Amino acid sequence: MIEKYLKQTDFNNFDDFTENYQLLVPDNFNFGYDIVDEWAAKEPNKKALLWTNDKGECREFTFAQMKYYSDQTASYFSSLGIKKGDIVMAILKRRFEFWFTIIALHKIGAIIIPATHLLTKKDLIYRNNAADIKAIIAVGEDDILSHINDSLSESPTVEMCISVGPKIPEGWHDFQKGIQNAPTFTKIENVNKNDDPLIISFTSGTTGNPKMVLLDCIYPLAHIVTAKYWHNLHPYSLHLTIADTGWLKAVWGKLYGQWIAGACVFVYDHEKFTPSAILHVIDKYRITSLCAPPTIFRFLIREDVSNYDLSSLEYCTIAGEALNPAVYEQFLKLTGIKLKEGYGQSETTLAIFTSPWTTPKPGSMGLPNPHYDIDLLNHEGKSAVTGEHGQIVIRTDKKVPVGLFKGYYRNKVLTNEAWHNNIYYTGDVATRDEDGYFWFVGRADDVIKSSGYRIGPFEVESALMTHPAVVECAITGVPDEIRGQIVKATVILAAEYKSFHHEKLKLEIQEHVKSVTAPYKYPRIIEFVDILPKTISGKIRRTEIRENDSL
Repeated sequence: MIEKYLKQTDFNNFDDFTENYQLLVPDNFNFGYDIVDEWAAKEPNKKALLWTNDKGECREFTFAQMKYYSDQTASYFSSLGIKKGDIVMAILKRRFEFWFTIIALHKIGAIIIPATHLLTKKDLIYRNNAADIKAIIAVGEDDILSHINDSLSESPTVEMCISVGPKIPEGWHDFQKGIQNAPTFTKIENVNKNDDPLIISFTSGTTGNPKMVLLDCIYPLAHIVTAKYWHNLHPYSLHLTIADTGWLKAVWGKLYGQWIAGACVFVYDHEKFTPSAILHVIDKYRITSLCAPPTIFRFLIREDVSNYDLSSLEYCTIAGEALNPAVYEQFLKLTGIKLKEGYGQSETTLAIFTSPWTTPKPGSMGLPNPHYDIDLLNHEGKSAVTGEHGQIVIRTDKKVPVGLFKGYYRNKVLTNEAWHNNIYYTGDVATRDEDGYFWFVGRADDVIKSSGYRIGPFEVESALMTHPAVVECAITGVPDEIRGQIVKATVILAAEYKSFHHEKLKLEIQEHVKSVTAPYKYPRIIEFVDILPKTISGKIRRTEIRENDSL
């Protein structure tokens, strides 16, 4: 299937890839019809989705079955009055009905908002009104249903709620009965143009209310690089990305590029993350490819992996936050697999990555994806030289690349702040080494300026994480009359260190950081805490730590 959308699919090395990668974009592309239905016609019995849960249930779906269920779902939604341009929120956790739903909405030209089950009444009211949501499709569980029901009186645009079960509250539609009884679906010809809206994603909001990232109908095609040249998938791959469907990481790793590449997506539907359970499903189902945030790998390497047969694993990738080199080295020691890092945002697809041809440098994001025109701009707006801090940007003067967001929905001011003069500013700071590899420093607002030095939180956090007492940490800057700012570490201790004398432990950690990285970067203030403030998606809210310090 990839051959239809790339001028060249096989490359000898990364230079060859950079020079000859070219995406072929058809008119009126629709992922539901052009990918799912095409596979169903070409290889109907090809495995598309293997789903299991923590209760031991298991379901397998071929592409022919995915076409059938997405058609039935599209027919059912249409019978309820959901049509092209309508905005639908899906709160479906890791239920397989998510795949029926998102493909069905694509087929009828509606817009999906993937949403997490962790949303409260306040979160839902904000989203319902910000986007004028027409329908909500959700898992029928008490907490989710009660929050949605509580939000409805203050959400005038929401016309209907649909439950996939197990509970169907009064006044809600029954998804299962609906798709069973729906009439045969008829394909809608040319239901969309390429620049029509496909997805609205609410960002995680590390510094304020979430923004609405608007993505168009050809966005899925940009994920060919994600699946084929980062995850390194092939038609016989069984790929697991650990992500809830409430976040864009799900379509990064559990749908678009994977199915274009013809791989089978593996889904482990679980309530609580348990490292041993993840290792067990890799062993039992013979997973070939795994993608997860560094936090997941930090937990996996603490397990006795010798209890599991991980020989099926061919490739592992990592994203969502910067990778500490210590995690890379330990995972390599335990499995023989080199973690390949990648970087992107809700506003982009994979922008920087370590490819199959690229030798990884532990802690580096890798090299720029040739799909984008990427640069680092220093504080003067010039391309940063080797080793100099610069903001990661995407230049759009020559072309607006497929996969780059259309803008922040209903917010031209924020769109223009981030994207002006034909440059999209990611807000992320990095350095570039002599080989062109990018190294993450931190968010532009998080970079610490101390005694003339610019210090990135990640580089200090990486040093801290190599101390056995540190389970998790956040680095922030504290105002200082002499130095401008000084480095503060907010640390969660490993259980076995919590009884240690704290002042002595602070000194030990400080000396450790001085020995691992440049001495001027060491944290002059260390605070031990039980939890770190995080967004609903699990990203550390350094801004909240700074705000609390200023009180």
